[in-house]
Parts: sequence; C-alpha cells; structure tokens
Amino acid sequence: MKKLRQMMVFMKVVESGSITKAAEKLELSKSVVSQHIKQLESDLDVTLLKRTTRKQSLTSEGERFYEHCCAIHQVAEQAWDEVKQQQIEPRGKLKITASHALMDSIVVPALSNVFKGYPNLSLEFIGHDTQLDLMQEDIDLAIRIGESPVSNLKQRRIGSFVDVLCCSKNEKEALLSRGLLPYVANNWQPKNIEHKLFNKHTKESLVWKPNMVHRSNTVYGCISMIKQGLGVGILPDFIFNEYADSFIEWLPEYQLEPTPVYVLHPYSGAIPSSVKMAIEAITRYLNDVK
Repeated sequence: MKKLRQMMVFMKVVESGSITKAAEKLELSKSVVSQHIKQLESDLDVTLLKRTTRKQSLTSEGERFYEHCCAIHQVAEQAWDEVKQQQIEPRGKLKITASHALMDSIVVPALSNVFKGYPNLSLEFIGHDTQLDLMQEDIDLAIRIGESPVSNLKQRRIGSFVDVLCCSKNEKEALLSRGLLPYVANNWQPKNIEHKLFNKHTKESLVWKPNMVHRSNTVYGCISMIKQGLGVGILPDFIFNEYADSFIEWLPEYQLEPTPVYVLHPYSGAIPSSVKMAIEAITRYLNDVK
C-alpha cells in the first residue's frame, strides 16, 4: 500500500510540473511530497526526476516508471467506476433461493418484471424447501417462510400469506362420504399435524388434528394429489387463487393464522442495488398478488 501511494504521488508531481503544485492538489505539505519522491527513488535505487529550483524533468527510467504509474491509476479508476456503476445499474449475478411455492408464484414473476430491462444482470434461482446456507452456497438473497434463528445474516419481515385448507371442487362430496378424512401433507409438515383455525366472523377458534395419509416433497405434488381427490390439504392463498377453478375451501367459515415471510441477505454494509431492487419487487408482489 505504501508503494502504491508513493507511485500515485510521483504521478501527480509529474502531471503538476512541480512538487509545490502537486502538494497543493494532494492537500499535503511540500515536505511530505518531497519525502515520498526521495523514498521512492531510494527504494528503487534510481533517479526518476531531475530537479532544479526552476524546472523538473523525467529521466528515461522516470518516463517508463511514470507510464506504469498511469496504467495502475487507470485500472484503479476503472475498478472504482465499475463498482459504483453497479449501485446505479444492476449487473453481474444475483443468486436467490426460496421454497418452491414462493419461488414460482412470487419470486420469479416479481423479478422477471423488474429486471427485464437490465441485460448485464444474470439471475440464478434456486427453488428448495430446505434452508440453504447463504455463505456456503454464495447466495445473495433468501426468501423464507417464518423467522430464521439469530445469525450474522440480516433479515426482516416483508409480508405474509394465509394457508387455505382446501380440496378438489369435484371431489368434496366423495371425501365427505369417506368418514375419516384423508389428509395430504408436504414433507416440511410434522408427522403429527395440528391446525388451529379461526372463524372469519366470530373469531372463535377450533383445533383440528387431521389424519395424515399422503405426503409429497413439493407443493406441486400436493396440488396434484388434492386435485385428484386423494384428500384435503393446505395451500398458500396465492396458489389457491391460481387454482380457483379446481379447488374449494374445506371449511369456508374458518381460516388459519397468517404465515410471515422474511427476506435474508449476508450484506452488513452497503447492499448492492440489484439486491435492494429484488427485495422491493418481491415485497410489492407478495402483498399485491392476493
């Protein structure tokens, strides 16, 4: 770092035409600038500048060294400008993870709408119903259902949804006739399921412990089994609304408690513009889609 600073001071002395003028532009004392040049020449064991009281000129070694200093300065300026530009126009790669349900119904449509006009940005989506390690997987953003344990990651609530207890419209009568109602569960649900439902009008609550018969590792498997009449199950309201022609609420007078949605990211300092834009877009879409 000391060498680079001395090289930049030397470059400024050459461009300014004198140590005095360079000191003014660098807002340093003349003696400090002069010491930098002396130390540089001593370390290199070469004379870079020929100086008199009225004039300075570069030696042949100084000319070549000055060219290298300018090249380094240009690279540094380019690196600075490119990173600053990323805060204005998203570019590079944005890697996002979310559960399958949130990914396909919320995240992908929200970010596709926002980032279509940014050709220098590459989106990478990872749909996964387990919580991936953001640092280990080099993930910029995670959208998760429920609050995560305390960690070094930054997280905040961005909205919520309500799971809807539903069944196939065409199969409700058949299910009612079976007696013990079969239940379709997702793998993330516990073995012993318990639902607390609230009356939409009186707020009276009831607890229902369903008979879990069928299970799937994705929301799409659950959708398919419910649609085929294998049982009842829960679907997020934004997915239930997508399948309004196929599904019907099992207990239309009751509803489950809202489920919070959180966003997590590993950035402790300045957040990249692409991450900021993604959070804003997902938040808007989540709250508008229902």
